[in-house]
Amino acid sequence: MKKILFENNKNIIFKTLKLCRVKNSMSQEQLAAKMQTLGVNMDQQMISRIERNSRFVTDYELACFCRILGVHTEELLEDFWQDLDK
Repeated sequence: MKKILFENNKNIIFKTLKLCRVKNSMSQEQLAAKMQTLGVNMDQQMISRIERNSRFVTDYELACFCRILGVHTEELLEDFWQDLDK
């Protein structure tokens, strides 16, 4: 199976996700628990791997992160759009 990367990134929200999580005074464990309440099978290690850019993020995970963190997708994708415009 061919791995799909964008400029050697497995996901494009890894920096912004951590910033938003910390801004909301939430631990990785707390974020994972909230994801589970929305039906997403995720644990602290998965959050850590996403924030280290070593795990892909699905569209439904992105949507759930936004709902939990109280942000719009544009905010989590901000770095992507800025880099694309360069």
